[in-house]
Amino acid sequence: MLRIAVPNKGALSDPATELLQEAGYRRRGMAKELVVVDHENDVELFHLRPRDIAVYVGSGTVDVGITGQDMLADSRTPAQEILPLGFAGSTFRFAAPVGQFSTLQDLEGARIATSYENLVSDHLSEQGVDAEVVHLDGAVESSIRLGIADVIADVVETGTTLREAGLEPFGDPIMTSQAVLFSRPDMQLDEVTSHTLEVLERRVRGVLVAREYVMLDYDIPSALLERAVEITPGFQSPTVSPLHGGEWSAVRSMVSRRASHRMMDELYEVGARAILVTAIQACRI
Repeated sequence: MLRIAVPNKGALSDPATELLQEAGYRRRGMAKELVVVDHENDVELFHLRPRDIAVYVGSGTVDVGITGQDMLADSRTPAQEILPLGFAGSTFRFAAPVGQFSTLQDLEGARIATSYENLVSDHLSEQGVDAEVVHLDGAVESSIRLGIADVIADVVETGTTLREAGLEPFGDPIMTSQAVLFSRPDMQLDEVTSHTLEVLERRVRGVLVAREYVMLDYDIPSALLERAVEITPGFQSPTVSPLHGGEWSAVRSMVSRRASHRMMDELYEVGARAILVTAIQACRI
């Protein structure tokens, strides 16, 4: 069986579980269930702490995992990213009291509190900055007020928490991150398990594409067909069928979800009618 590590809590947990469920895999029945055996799909799902997943994959205990790119980098585990998953996006930045720091070079000799000690240390080393990194498990915003750090390095989303603590981000982001499906670079699988991994990747990719696209159907006078098709070229090309009588055609096209309302407006102005949008639950591209 293919062994898959899934985040058991935090911002990564629910989106990862929903993604796998949409891809056809079993969902655990309760939060305390740590292992789900999915015989139908020949996989085992291990629900683990997000920060530990890189270690389990790196050691070969499990074959593939889902975690954040920031946690993966902080683990220093050699990894092969299979597929970015498009959720749990974040930006990792330095922050300090307003007006005290402005560039990375200002951090020379400073004390930096963070929960991502390796990630920050590696970044400072790459940039040639000598600073002390203070590891904390959480609530790093309080470290400056408590006198154990001059600067923090943490995930910044809206910046509200920083402002409430009297802090502001400065300098370029250390990194941007999102959830990723990954494996070991040197992973060796038997033929059956390797095929199961290929199926997993194909299914997940299909769900991600389905989330970005919708199916657009409409009727258009045949004389205006070419103008309409220019608006909805489709993923490859639209499907066109003549309607009874020959004066109208029915068109079906896979289009970007974000652009669908604009396309509907443009189609209506061209002369299309019976314009319908349908969600795509999953697909294979």
